[in-house]
Amino acid sequence: MPGSMVEFPVNGKPGSGYLAVPESGRGPGVIVIQEWWGLVDHIKDVADRFAAEGFVALAPDMYHGESTSSPDDAGKLMMALDIDRAAKDLSGAISYLLGRDEVSSSTVGTVGFCMGGQLSLYAACENTSVGACVVFYGIHPNVKPNLAALQAPVLGFFAEKDEFVPPAAARQLEADLQAAGKSADITVFEGVDHAFFNDTRDAVYDATVAGTCWSRILGFYREHVR
Repeated sequence: MPGSMVEFPVNGKPGSGYLAVPESGRGPGVIVIQEWWGLVDHIKDVADRFAAEGFVALAPDMYHGESTSSPDDAGKLMMALDIDRAAKDLSGAISYLLGRDEVSSSTVGTVGFCMGGQLSLYAACENTSVGACVVFYGIHPNVKPNLAALQAPVLGFFAEKDEFVPPAAARQLEADLQAAGKSADITVFEGVDHAFFNDTRDAVYDATVAGTCWSRILGFYREHVR
């Protein structure tokens, strides 16, 4: 069953997102955070896939109605992101999701891709209501997660051929998390490129690696998001 757009309060202002609920009508909560393209159909489909696995998934609209298929425009939208407002949007989305009757968990999982991957980690560092954090090749030069405040375990997926987030950056993140005493499981997959999870990007999508990541995410959330 496909989801629908919903509105929720964000620090006294309206926020919105795509909500997908499982057929059972109830399940643990997951926040799905967009790539730099915006809240596009691919991200909504990921939320629907979580719902099909028994989760209540909310993908907040971090660009407030804007989206693009142009890499140049996507880069501009990403760099124009107001980080303080993004933090409020994520906090509002988490509070809204946990407040819904359909959500059975006391915490949420977060998962994000590209820009959203960095925001997933940022949200987990800023909000103790995040019980598990998943990062796909996270990058945003202006988003600086406070790793010392992180309480959730982190599952990270990166790509060997990624020029935006090279393997060295992934290993540095893993080292930083471990140095801060945090739980981190970081994998760099060989032979794949940035955005390998996005099945609308034929040039980089890798079905095998994406399937492996999906299975690991589901197990990770079922262990930590209760």
